[in-house]
Amino acid sequence: MSSSPSPPPLPPAPSRRLRSKRSGADSRVTMVEFEPEEKTVPLKRSKSSTSAGSKTKKIQRELDVPHDTPQNWERVYNLIKDMRSLHVAPVDTLGCEREPTEELDARTKRYQVLVSLMLSSQTKDPVTSEAVDNLRHVLEGGLTLESVLAATDKQIQDAIGKVGFWRRKTEYLKKAAVMLKDKFDGDVPKDIDDLCSLPGVGPKMGFLALQAAWNQNDGIGVDVHVHRITNRLGWHNPPTTQAEQTRLNLQSWLPKELHRDINKMLVGFGQTICLPVGPKCHDCKLPAEGLCPSARKVGLKKGKRELKREETVEQAEAAETKKGEQLAKVEVILEGEH
Repeated sequence: MSSSPSPPPLPPAPSRRLRSKRSGADSRVTMVEFEPEEKTVPLKRSKSSTSAGSKTKKIQRELDVPHDTPQNWERVYNLIKDMRSLHVAPVDTLGCEREPTEELDARTKRYQVLVSLMLSSQTKDPVTSEAVDNLRHVLEGGLTLESVLAATDKQIQDAIGKVGFWRRKTEYLKKAAVMLKDKFDGDVPKDIDDLCSLPGVGPKMGFLALQAAWNQNDGIGVDVHVHRITNRLGWHNPPTTQAEQTRLNLQSWLPKELHRDINKMLVGFGQTICLPVGPKCHDCKLPAEGLCPSARKVGLKKGKRELKREETVEQAEAAETKKGEQLAKVEVILEGEH
């Protein structure tokens, strides 16, 4: 009787930790489970570097049919602008697209802006700012194209280890530096298609880089705050699901002179009031004016407690006053006991 064929060999184990678990049905069988690892942003491949003579992938500049202009958008825009003037947000002091303050040549300043933007993806502004400062102090000669080309992966990783996806971003920085040297004369490109041909650079970073590095207002940089808030405001019909849809919609009706300002304005608004979780609708002027269709859906929130949907801003304030009176009574009782 012939023996059954041997099972095919297992594929090589990936370079992540494994965990063994005995199967209840047969203790001789060992089940192998992968521990979850952080999700990484897939490397966007550019046609410009895949084969000789291939063309850079073009970034869509505008919609074939413009999106309808939302009603009352100017009033909403100005109210948000007023609210932003009352609060200093992290983006105001630590924003990744701000120009370096130290004395540097123009090319190095542009490169540092690009590096800061590349590190900013899925990372808070203070963490990005710290990572860029680390690179300036750790790399020989400061943060320049030449110093990144000469640096080891470990040197860069040690400096940016707190940013999201730091291993992948180290790879992006090294590959982008080589492309800048070989294809763009060691300088940041002045064209959005060329910028987006760099690994780890998408339209958001590209348009912000053009604005900050070259003072070119070629498009709106749409990040998670701009995408979230403009959808909460009902500015997209139907609602958008991707940042590029949001960008093209906004660019089709928002006056071009506001394309540069809207990113920083809405980012700061999203960092201080229109938070991703627990938005401070009670501190926002829009619900009281009937200008935010999402205020009741999101819920009027105070701290970490969500008020009922049907409550208005006035009811929220009244509830807070009542809560304060109750706390005052408790304090009086406790003082009497002492």
